[in-house]
Amino acid sequence: MYPNGSVFSVMLTLHSLELPQASIYPAFIAGTATYLTILLCNLTIVVTICENRNLHKPMYILLLNLPINDTMGATSLFPQLLHSIWSQDRSISYPACLFQGFIIHLYGGASHLILTAMAFDRYIAICFPLRYGAIMTTSNLVKIITVMWLINFIIIFVLFCLLMPYKICQTYMAELVCYNPSLMKIMCEDTTVNNIYGLFILCSYHCISLSVVAFTYIHILITCVTNKQTDAKIKALQTCGTHLVVFLFLEFNTFFPLIAHRSESVPAHLRRVFSISALIFPPIVNPLVYGFKTKEIRQKIVNFFTRKKNSCKNNDSGYVRIKG
Repeated sequence: MYPNGSVFSVMLTLHSLELPQASIYPAFIAGTATYLTILLCNLTIVVTICENRNLHKPMYILLLNLPINDTMGATSLFPQLLHSIWSQDRSISYPACLFQGFIIHLYGGASHLILTAMAFDRYIAICFPLRYGAIMTTSNLVKIITVMWLINFIIIFVLFCLLMPYKICQTYMAELVCYNPSLMKIMCEDTTVNNIYGLFILCSYHCISLSVVAFTYIHILITCVTNKQTDAKIKALQTCGTHLVVFLFLEFNTFFPLIAHRSESVPAHLRRVFSISALIFPPIVNPLVYGFKTKEIRQKIVNFFTRKKNSCKNNDSGYVRIKG
């Protein structure tokens, strides 16, 4: 047992990656390539939206939060994971574990709130197009984003503050990353309050987001069916289809791992795989889906690289003329 005074100096040991010696370098290279791909794809979306004034609209400003959040989620996993692969050392300090868990939960909660806000934006734009400009003003947009992040931060901060009074009984964690449920398993005392609060916020995030998305999409579908303008109908369905794919993918990747932590019937290896899948696949899939499926963003990205290519050609031809 570690008393409160020395708990922050405790070193924890995460579950072994169980990599054969021959697989260490390939795994490190694959992990690094995946992380760099996530950074490149998400930062491309961020820069594209920030650099193009035509994309400074509520829909894209809300979307801007998604790649920023995905980058944060991936960064909470990959640096520590890559260090573990390279050094074959699965130790992590208790404060670092708390911080990793805090960022992971902050990322998960923000993902739900961002996609919920985006669903509301699409609902107003499609069902009340004449009032859209009056409702989604810059002031209201700033309020939505600020309240969304502030509420999420407070909820997750309280979740991890509840862990502070407890003493640690063991230093081995049978997980690949630090989560609130995995941290509760190494505490000495009864963590019923933490478990109840964790389940409450888990159900709140999922129930609220599912309810809002279901409500908005039912009304959007009704509006699209009754709309006689074929072009407007197709564009609305394409935009909402992209959002729905991302939302359902997030639901699957976040709900199952957290429930698996609370069920003994789920195999440990399956639980561990799903525990990191939510930090790998959404940050890869989201920018690809929005980058290639959203026409405006896709055009801006293509135009950017086309200008760069033409600029390089012009520079090269100018250099040849001068040389000649």
